[in-house]
Amino acid sequence: MKQKLQSLVIVLLLAVNIALAVVLWRSGDPAYRLQELLALGRYHEHDDLMTRTGKKEGVDPMLVKAVAWRESRFSTQKVGSAGERGLMQVGEAAAKEWAAAHKVEVFVYADLFDAKTNLEAGTWYLARALEHWKDRDDPIPFALAEYNAGRSRVEKWAANSATAAEMMGQAAKSSARHYVDDVIRRYQHYRQLGW
Repeated sequence: MKQKLQSLVIVLLLAVNIALAVVLWRSGDPAYRLQELLALGRYHEHDDLMTRTGKKEGVDPMLVKAVAWRESRFSTQKVGSAGERGLMQVGEAAAKEWAAAHKVEVFVYADLFDAKTNLEAGTWYLARALEHWKDRDDPIPFALAEYNAGRSRVEKWAANSATAAEMMGQAAKSSARHYVDDVIRRYQHYRQLGW
């Protein structure tokens, strides 16, 4: 009886592993799907808030989600190396600009650990960058590079660039290049598969 029970457990574990492998393989991005499963719901916890905030600011919610994925892997408590905070890793200067633009009378930097506040500030900042680069052939790479590296740096890269591809060539030696590529790849993944 004990041997039959052990055999049954082994067969069940094997079946679970095979099913997991099939789910991961069919997902289109097995590494992401595994991370998503291990995160125990964190990857979808703020989807509704991202949808509302993205629509309010005129930014595709899936782009907002791709930025939050790249910035924090959806951790509301993450603190970046330069002090950026929360889901979208909003810096203090950007947060103060957002608070002033929205007439937030009482704002403390720790408020960025609140998902709603962070998504509102980060999405507003991203929308502003998209608006700034709207006349380019593809404003998204320009806006993402600005979100990551700052406007002045992207202005330098864009000065000798007519297209997004040329600007990305100018940024080839910076970490912004990898950042933009990662976010765009994840954004395309979300658009293809949905939330």
